[in-house]
Amino acid sequence: MSGCERARLTRPILQERAGHSCPLRSIGVFFSDRQGVRVAFAQRRGGLITLCKRGEERLSCCDIFEWKGGVGLYTRRYAYQYHLMLIPVMAFLFIFHILPCFGIVIAFQKFLPAKGILGSKFVGLKYFRQMFSMPNSWRVFRNTVIIACWKIVMNMVVPVVFAILLNEIRHNVYKRTAQTIIYLPHFMSWVVLAIPIMNIFAYDGIVNDLICYFGGDPILFLASNTWFRPILIITDVWKEFGFGTIVYLAAITGIDPLLYEAAVIDGASRGQRVWHVTLPGMLPTIVLLATRSLGNVLNAGFDQIYNLYIPAVYETADIIDTYVYRAGLIDMNYSLSTAVGLMKSVIGIVLILTSNRLAYKLANYRIF
Repeated sequence: MSGCERARLTRPILQERAGHSCPLRSIGVFFSDRQGVRVAFAQRRGGLITLCKRGEERLSCCDIFEWKGGVGLYTRRYAYQYHLMLIPVMAFLFIFHILPCFGIVIAFQKFLPAKGILGSKFVGLKYFRQMFSMPNSWRVFRNTVIIACWKIVMNMVVPVVFAILLNEIRHNVYKRTAQTIIYLPHFMSWVVLAIPIMNIFAYDGIVNDLICYFGGDPILFLASNTWFRPILIITDVWKEFGFGTIVYLAAITGIDPLLYEAAVIDGASRGQRVWHVTLPGMLPTIVLLATRSLGNVLNAGFDQIYNLYIPAVYETADIIDTYVYRAGLIDMNYSLSTAVGLMKSVIGIVLILTSNRLAYKLANYRIF
């Protein structure tokens, strides 16, 4: 869509603004595209608003709107207040996200807290070589990828299915109640949820009581390398699928109802309407979220695993984050833990850039 076409879309808004009695010189309407910010200006002539095109130069938001008196879309003289609102956020990012980046030099040093970063001996890539030569390094990496990939897949499939099922419910009270119930666990911390989960899957918990009731033997679920990983995935899906369901329900509401009416006229059953109308309408959102989730391949969920695992399940549950925690804060091997964390960060950046590129190619969406 060209600049003039987009500007014409703003005509009703500008004509409505013309009804105000305040003196008006010009209103700027800005929008973004690949070339940057473009501006279409409207001027008041004889009580009416007419659009006139302005050049395609790049302008900042402070230079776009001019409104004398009355209520304006944006007032230049108040711009500094919006910038002041950014100061706490920028300070938080600088202190907790930018300043700690200087600590990555520890990965290349034999770091001693008594000497600090400036006084510790530089050893180059020693700890990176040690990291890849350790027998449990590949186990940690494998566990991270397996757990993260299963979580990504299941947190895509379950919300899609549940959103479709909820959309087919015609009883609004039941539908809204179900949405609220499944959404609540998303706001709870794993520190809180770990206690009831451990009680449920304990040796004398409710699950083992049911197994014994039907004639089986009790199982140490949280101490079994066979059962611990499925429990991680199931409980994570239970906690997070409510949030994904809300997202996909929003995508379903954006589907044109006329498509469903046309499908009914053509004799499509409810299942056929889901397959040929609902799923294709959800596809852009599914593709977008799937590509964005690639950046989480190395994020298997430290807080969940840390609160549930024990040394007996390190073989299948030990991930990069828990290994870094033990090596750095318990064993005090700061250089090795920093090297492992740096490797994870570099791979994560590559995955995020790749997912951003795929999201733009497949769903025409990008963040940066």
